[in-house]
This record gives sequence, structure tokens and C-alpha cells, in this order.
Amino acid sequence: MATRYYISLPDGARARGATPGLSFTAQSAEGFAEELQAALRTNVLFERWRKLQPEPDDVDPAMAATDPNAIVVGKQDDLHIDLVVTTSLPGAVFKQRLRLLAGSGWELRDVTAA
Repeated sequence: MATRYYISLPDGARARGATPGLSFTAQSAEGFAEELQAALRTNVLFERWRKLQPEPDDVDPAMAATDPNAIVVGKQDDLHIDLVVTTSLPGAVFKQRLRLLAGSGWELRDVTAA
């Protein structure tokens, strides 16, 4: 069953993860949406993160889950960016990918069934 997450990026310039090679590079709402959607649909971001871990083989394989049907829509709203994410990924996987991309520069506004 899919879940819909309503995310706010209060300041797009500060929505960056701690590791530049894993972080958002986008400047626009559409760009943020595209990067997050790719991170949910494929395991590319996860694999880059896993390779940086002290013991890559010890990483929980469940965290590598992907959702090829994930959809992310981005919209600029005044000075912040709103993202609406629809995915069947477990919440822990979704939040881990978002933290890698945006660090603490995001806010969860609401969660609903999709």
C-alpha cells in the first residue's frame, strides 16, 4: 500500500545532506522532486552511501529497497518548496534517503494513505 508524504523544504539552499556526493544539488522545486524520485526509484544513492560505510557488507539489505513507481511532485511556494511524495517504501527507508539528500533541511508536514 502506498503512502503520501507532504514535505516542506523551508530553504532550498540549506536542504543539503552532510556528504556532498550524496546531497541534493537541485536549485528548483522540479529539480528537488526529480532527485528525490530517482533516489526512491533506484538504489544508486543507497549504493553510494553504503560504499562509504566502515563495513558496507554489514548494512541492512532491507534499506536497499526501491519503489520503481514512486512519484514526487515539487512546487515552489513563496520562499519554500513543497514536495508531495507517493511511495510504497517503508517509512524508515524513505526518511533515510531524504536525510541523505537534505540533511535536516526538511519538514514532514503530513502523511496520508495514497
